[in-house]
Amino acid sequence: MFYNLNMFPFFTIIDRTIGIYQIMIIAGFLIVGAYVTHICKKNGYDENDGIIFLLIISIGVLVGGSILYSIVNYHILIKVIENIHVINSFGILLNAVSLIWGGSVFYGGLFGGILTAIIIIKKRPKYIYLLDIVTPAIPLFHFFGRIGCFFAGCCFGIESSFGFTFSHSIIDEANGVNRFPVQLLEALVNLLLLFIMDFLRKKNFLKQNTIYIYLLFYSFARFFIEFLRGDEYRGFIFSLSTSQIISVFIFFLAASKIYRLIRHDGFIKSLSKQRIASK
Repeated sequence: MFYNLNMFPFFTIIDRTIGIYQIMIIAGFLIVGAYVTHICKKNGYDENDGIIFLLIISIGVLVGGSILYSIVNYHILIKVIENIHVINSFGILLNAVSLIWGGSVFYGGLFGGILTAIIIIKKRPKYIYLLDIVTPAIPLFHFFGRIGCFFAGCCFGIESSFGFTFSHSIIDEANGVNRFPVQLLEALVNLLLLFIMDFLRKKNFLKQNTIYIYLLFYSFARFFIEFLRGDEYRGFIFSLSTSQIISVFIFFLAASKIYRLIRHDGFIKSLSKQRIASK
């Protein structure tokens, strides 16, 4: 079963072209801001601190996502360097820069955001309480991002008897072939993660460390979601995509950290004592 998706990733208003993906990103950012503000107010925190924290982290997300994009698509950088002699005007220079930095990779944005948060908290330790508030906002924002990907036709899935056939995807390769809606699947996974992380925040489970639970769950899901992706330009290492290699690394790092945190809290020891007592 498949559906022909004759949609436009862009539309024009008063001679201005507007992308659906960009609209979803803006909507996601606004809703994330509303979420963080609501949680701060509800718990008696200063919502201004939450918004400032979020805005600064966003800079790290943008920079990190662009850096990993340029690394994964290194062939674009090589091509620009090979044709450096052609760059003889500011306009051509801007086009070259947009080719190199004109995209974003989620894991790069995630690392950039986490690194920025660490730097902020080192400078302003009082912001550490915001970690558990901002963590659920990650899958919330990512949910809107993947919906945007679906409408744009990017980050598309493998050829499949179930799915959609794009007619106006921003990537020519995606058009005319029935593809699995992997963007919607990942959006659903992120929505589930949002509820899980918000629940753990309310229960104060691993307080100020719930980011590791998110990383554990998301990296596990992303590893298998990658098998359903059809866009091969993201790079492959040992038959695994770049994102799968990163997912494996993140999964074991997060699992190790969670184990140490739980062990430090005495949770594992208490379980062991209960099992011995029951025998």
